[in-house]
Amino acid sequence: MFEQRILPPGSPPPPERITVMQGQALVSGDARAELSTVLGSCVALCLFDPEAHLGGMNHFLLAEPPASTRGGPVDEYYGTYLMELLVNQMMARGARKSRLKAHLYGGANVNRNMMRIGSANADFARSFIQREGIELLRSDLGGTSARRVDFRPASGQVRCRHVEDRFAPPVQPTMRPEKATGDVELF
Repeated sequence: MFEQRILPPGSPPPPERITVMQGQALVSGDARAELSTVLGSCVALCLFDPEAHLGGMNHFLLAEPPASTRGGPVDEYYGTYLMELLVNQMMARGARKSRLKAHLYGGANVNRNMMRIGSANADFARSFIQREGIELLRSDLGGTSARRVDFRPASGQVRCRHVEDRFAPPVQPTMRPEKATGDVELF
């Protein structure tokens, strides 16, 4: 019923996995914490301060709210809010902006029939990092596949894996029927 890992003597404890959902920004300095999320067109910023041993991750759905709703209540699903929130939470816990290092993941265009939301999210995240003067160490943005990201905030270690879409049917080429020849009989 319950699974407990058996570790060799002297082994470090296993990481404590914390899922970062859409619209969240979480910060931790716990060496056992592992922040984890799955991304399609969404983008996650993994931010850490190597001297403070403090890091955090956010997960935003869209870069900015539509122009018609700007100036209204804050919506936590937008990058404009979550990027600032993550930086501010880290600074409130002792990080210094000048030491921050970043990783960016996600921004896939997973559905051909939708606008290029993933590309817009990736462009926004890159420009935010550049504008804020934060060093970007690694990024895996764009493409068409989802990603799973596991981030150890205290050390800045990240693992990003592409997730295969095992449930999508293969794309079949469209075949045009041959032109009918002969007489047509009407009823």
